[in-house]
Amino acid sequence: MMMGFSVSDELLGTVAPIVVYWLYSGIYVALSSLESYRLHSKAEEEEKNLVSKSSVVKGVLLQQLVQAVVAIILFTVTGSDAEADKAQEFSLLVLIRQFVVAMIVLDTWQYFMHRYMHHNKFLYKHIHSQHHRLIVPYAYGALYNHPAEGLILDTVGGALSFLISGMSPRTSIFFFSFATIKTVDDHCGLCLPGNLFHMVFKNNSAYHDVHHQLYGSKYNFSQPFFSMWDRVLGTYMPYSLEKREEGGFEARPTKEFKDD
Repeated sequence: MMMGFSVSDELLGTVAPIVVYWLYSGIYVALSSLESYRLHSKAEEEEKNLVSKSSVVKGVLLQQLVQAVVAIILFTVTGSDAEADKAQEFSLLVLIRQFVVAMIVLDTWQYFMHRYMHHNKFLYKHIHSQHHRLIVPYAYGALYNHPAEGLILDTVGGALSFLISGMSPRTSIFFFSFATIKTVDDHCGLCLPGNLFHMVFKNNSAYHDVHHQLYGSKYNFSQPFFSMWDRVLGTYMPYSLEKREEGGFEARPTKEFKDD
């Protein structure tokens, strides 16, 4: 007689985003050979980036370890999945509301923290500049940050979005997996036809690529979902997506910004 095996929602909520990160990144690694859809050539990726890919992998694994520990603590403090499910009946409207609230909370936290890390010279030099060693972003470098930045922007931001939205551990499995996929997509360096993220969100791989270039370092701070705070607070850099003669695309800022 076979014994049943079940995995708690808390454990899935902790592990699922990590698994999704590497699986989704792997898809983009396979697609990165499609030069006609790249925002930068492979040669540019090798020449411009200031950190090895092995160091990036180690940095991401360290951040995911910290996030997993914080997630376990958060789920322990806020109660079990059974208690959460009992406290709120499932409703599609409730689920949508929780997702929207969590997205706005995460975007708001990350915009202001991200912008401050650019404007504070000490924080930029000693913490945030690590992420900008990837001048040409790629998928599995999405979470390559200084451990302190990973804790402040991603882990604390994720905890706030979880708590303020009032979602259960079960709902968080889907929300944080979705947020992870979106973050990987923003850093993938590709503009693929039919990409739903590019159709629905103005904040996409081209939008974030502008920020990683020197001319855009004081613009396009918004991440990972909407571009509202950049537009409201005047840090949005308009750009056009144009085909390069040698193949692929280039996100080019408008002339008035280029001349600043």
